[in-house]
Amino acid sequence: MEKYIDSFLEMMEAERGSSPRTIEAYKHDLEDLSSFLAANKKKLENAENINIRSYIVHLKKRDLASKTQLRRLSAIREFFLFLFSEGIREDNPVAGIESPSFNKPLPKYLTVDEVQKLIGIAKEISGKKSIRMVAILELLYASGIRVSELVGLPLSAVASDKSIIIVRGKGNKERIVPLSIPARTAIKEYISTRNTYLKKGRKSRWLFPSRGKTGHLTRDGFFKMLKKLAFKTEIDVDKISPHVFRHSFASHILERGADLRIIQQMLGHADISSTEIYTHIQDEKLRNLIKEHHPLSKKNNEDKKP
Repeated sequence: MEKYIDSFLEMMEAERGSSPRTIEAYKHDLEDLSSFLAANKKKLENAENINIRSYIVHLKKRDLASKTQLRRLSAIREFFLFLFSEGIREDNPVAGIESPSFNKPLPKYLTVDEVQKLIGIAKEISGKKSIRMVAILELLYASGIRVSELVGLPLSAVASDKSIIIVRGKGNKERIVPLSIPARTAIKEYISTRNTYLKKGRKSRWLFPSRGKTGHLTRDGFFKMLKKLAFKTEIDVDKISPHVFRHSFASHILERGADLRIIQQMLGHADISSTEIYTHIQDEKLRNLIKEHHPLSKKNNEDKKP
């Protein structure tokens, strides 16, 4: 059993570039499944569909956090897919098993119009602050990067042609994210004013430098800037945060047909279960659309009453 887990984890590290934290978590998840199967006189590599389903019920009974349960199922999926692709198994026992459903609140996100409105308000700010704010918002919306990744971007992260940006995320993993034309234009304009955020004669390795202790824009600093901007719009202030831009980016490109695996790579998610939440956003949009416009919906029937 251990040799298969070790081989799988080696593949995850070498081919997928998984972080040590992810590797350790997957190892723990698979060992937990193996112990459960052993108690039921079954070997991990010989597990059947019914055994995996029993284990999922077992996790629910243990009242584990929903995120933990989803990660464990993701690890199991990847493991048995590996065994199948390597010819160790002739079938995949996880095929047909859906992720357990949880009453997890959907992430907040902005509409396209609301994003455009925020960027429009940022353009109305006077002076260099407008140029920097527009560049940040366009970059966030074009790439979906985390705010911690944004403020820690080195100047070198922006390629010479500025059509891509190199992001170093969790687990020190690098990923390449393409940039939209508006984002590329905004960054180019910002870089021409970047030195004004430095003390005279000083240099900085950061894309968004500051004169504070960290030497670059901080998460709290940007959060305050964003909230201040939000008050100038009619958008609910509680709805706006740096992470909401990340959710908006993922939701909007999924809505326009982007593949979920591509979105996973762009967001830097370790496993697909973290990205699948955005399919639930689309499901919710569809339900609301049907409720609003279907000819037999309760609302429309009430509207037709004399």
